[in-house]
Amino acid sequence: MVTSMEKPQPKINPFENAQKMLDDAAGLLKLEPSIHAFLRSPQRELHVSFPVQMDDGSWKLFKGYRVQHSFARGPAKGGIRYHPDVNIDEVRALAFWMTMKCATVGIPYGGAKGGVIIDPKKHSLKELERVTRRFTFEIAPIIGPETDIPAPDVYTNSQTMAWIVDTYSALKGHLVTAVTTGKPIALGGSLGRDKATARGGTFVTREAAKALGLSIKGATVAIQGYGNAGAVAAELFTDMGAKIVAVNDSQGGALNEKGLDIKALDAHKAKTGTVKGFAGSKDIKRDDLFALKVDILVPAALENQITKENANLVKAKILLELANGPTTPEADEILHKAGVTILPDILANAGGVTVSYFEWVQNLANYFWSEDEVNKRLDQIMTRAFVDVHREATSRKINHRKAAYVVAVARVAEAVKLRGFFP
Repeated sequence: MVTSMEKPQPKINPFENAQKMLDDAAGLLKLEPSIHAFLRSPQRELHVSFPVQMDDGSWKLFKGYRVQHSFARGPAKGGIRYHPDVNIDEVRALAFWMTMKCATVGIPYGGAKGGVIIDPKKHSLKELERVTRRFTFEIAPIIGPETDIPAPDVYTNSQTMAWIVDTYSALKGHLVTAVTTGKPIALGGSLGRDKATARGGTFVTREAAKALGLSIKGATVAIQGYGNAGAVAAELFTDMGAKIVAVNDSQGGALNEKGLDIKALDAHKAKTGTVKGFAGSKDIKRDDLFALKVDILVPAALENQITKENANLVKAKILLELANGPTTPEADEILHKAGVTILPDILANAGGVTVSYFEWVQNLANYFWSEDEVNKRLDQIMTRAFVDVHREATSRKINHRKAAYVVAVARVAEAVKLRGFFP
């Protein structure tokens, strides 16, 4: 018997939030109505349903999406996530944000995103492999090194990308490593990619702190979402002299106002699967973590975490968005009025797609860089992007999110205008 995994959509529509940010930037730029309308919708989206055999011999029906928001500045680029709450408007929003993110940091991509409605924790590795290969087969007609390059996202990883490379290559009849990024090093992955999202965020935070007259050394940090990006951010901020006082994940939290031992915390999570119960710490809920009086707050989980209901709790000086869309537009206004400097997702977490771009370039050239070279190039791009956004924010007297969208929308709109519409 085939069963469906589809879930109802969330109450907060992330795509409507994304469109609102576009509309605000379009107003500030006095964007031509035709280009504004063109950017409000994805250029292409594919909905697929496919059965996969489970380990016990039964068959289960899965639903997935691949949305390509824009090709104006280059091939589409974006991750594939596996999550039970994936829905089409979430994927549309994430594809749009990828377009904006790539334009903000000035790399020649448009935005895409994919998702499969699945709870990976309830499936074996072999079942996840079969789901990945079948999903790749379904979206293969619209992906490729010159059209759309997938990458890891929530609950997908380098192994997932390796399965995609192998499946796509089998369909093409030869190895095509550049079809994905975020691959294992042995299959053409880039050194430095595993830490790139968090590293890029720390570079942007460093520049923002300079602009605000603050120092990372001695700063207190709270991280909501202790996954790949959150855990690496904790490590990097610690290396920079900051003190991590609180973290949490989907099962609980860990608070120690004197500072958490990150290496010991990582060992605890590796052993137990959660940060909850870490020796010497107290459990802390999400909103209580948001309410901590820290210098830097890092939402690194899913979208729509800081809303109009809890934004007034935030006391941080800098909010670093390592997650995609963690702050709603209503919360944005509350935080801005409260004097919180928001480093928006399309700037703050663009380190991941930037090093993905490096990986793609290395694959196409079949020439690979050292990790030191990757990190230096990343620093240059993220620093330049912050300068561009901060200049726009200062000159227009707007917050950094609006400024980032102004920068990004202007660049995408210029490409659309120069190319024109054909036929």
